[in-house]
Amino acid sequence: MRITSKGQVTIPQKVREEAGLMPGTEVEFAIEKGRVVLRKAQTPKKPTRGQAAVDRLRGLGTFPMRTDEIILLMRGPPADDDAPPLR
Repeated sequence: MRITSKGQVTIPQKVREEAGLMPGTEVEFAIEKGRVVLRKAQTPKKPTRGQAAVDRLRGLGTFPMRTDEIILLMRGPPADDDAPPLR
């Protein structure tokens, strides 16, 4: 395996699967007894963009209507059983 000019290597799929390294997993490198060790980071350095968005919006979604009431408002009343279907 060779390191690219950008300092990148490809971790073989079997190794990624066995180590539980999924896309987006935070990892860290360490030198232990003259060897380079790659392991999952204990705590992520910063939240992902998605997690940051969820954190910002948490608690703002209080709405007094139930889901079925919202759907009725968006779709209108149900059609009669004998009415032709909409196309």
